[in-house]
Amino acid sequence: MSRIDFKQVCKRYSPQAPLTIHNANLTIADGEFCVFVGPSGCGKSTLLRMVAGLEEISSGDIAIGGERVNDLPPARRGVAMVFQSYALYPHMTVRDNMGFGLKVFGANAAEIDKKVRQAADILQLTHLLDRLPKALSGGQRQRVAIGRAIVKEPRVFLFDEPLSNLDAALRVQTRLEIAKLHHNIGSASMVYVTHDQVEAMTLADKIVLLRAGEEVQTKGSIAQVGTPMDLYHRPNSLFVAEFIGSPKMNILPAFFQSATPGSARINVAGQPFDVAVRADHVAPGAKVTMGLRPEHMRLADAADDPNSLPAQVVHIEKLGEASLLYLEIAPGAPTITLKLDGTTRIRSGENIRVHVPAQDLHLFDAVGDALQRTVDLPV
Repeated sequence: MSRIDFKQVCKRYSPQAPLTIHNANLTIADGEFCVFVGPSGCGKSTLLRMVAGLEEISSGDIAIGGERVNDLPPARRGVAMVFQSYALYPHMTVRDNMGFGLKVFGANAAEIDKKVRQAADILQLTHLLDRLPKALSGGQRQRVAIGRAIVKEPRVFLFDEPLSNLDAALRVQTRLEIAKLHHNIGSASMVYVTHDQVEAMTLADKIVLLRAGEEVQTKGSIAQVGTPMDLYHRPNSLFVAEFIGSPKMNILPAFFQSATPGSARINVAGQPFDVAVRADHVAPGAKVTMGLRPEHMRLADAADDPNSLPAQVVHIEKLGEASLLYLEIAPGAPTITLKLDGTTRIRSGENIRVHVPAQDLHLFDAVGDALQRTVDLPV
């Protein structure tokens, strides 16, 4: 059993300090890959370290496999942790680094050798077992650190930003190795901390997005829990909508005009827009916020195309497979981003018109809560 339950978990570093973690309620199922993501200072690593037993819990309970672990020492929790730094013994070979934890706990040499070889085979480290860490690349060292966790056969794997010290190419490669590891070791739950939403979106079965700042004290630490596609297509707040997605969602102030049973009409920079949300409770004239993702926008077919805006291209970033166009829609309005095919011939300074279908728009009320979408989207 590797299920992890958080019940009203709080963390405060001193009686006078604000809560770092507030009312974290969460269940991570057996064999699930759960990613904690959020802005700096939101308590991602703190929450992970409380599972490991490296941080005390101020209040609430954490259970692993149905067993309350608040007072259990780290060695008895059935967890293995992979840190941002590799923390390998420089004088030991890869083989000895991976088996050292088992040796400390009194395992016999044959058992250690068997488990080390099995882990090395999973991580493609067999040909490196007799090398010292100084003879390895950064990616290889991180795989050794992961192998050291595998040989312990834990109920729960904990990863604390394990790819932060790697270059871009190695991050992609090692991310793939971690995904394959999860597939091969399906019974153990994995909890992974990152500030990189690409890692969160590509690895997670479940994402836990954490808040930072004053809202933690009033709304709690967890902003939203769900699959990557849930958070992308169905953000429950303006904070979630802006955090998930790269390039980030465009956010425009608007005024509410009217509602029908399946949609709302709003005004954005003098232009009417229909949005596929339920908004019966919103008063006409109320301030709202419209969200539109750069990849959901397209060039309008005509000047009278509904749900469209005139814009001037102020800058273009050519990325090869795509082009990011930065647009000004009105003096003083926020610059918005349009993502087009990399072969676009549009130039900086050009005047264009962009269209967004009603079902691809998001609408948020005056306090930043999302209005319920009326179109079923992928999960």
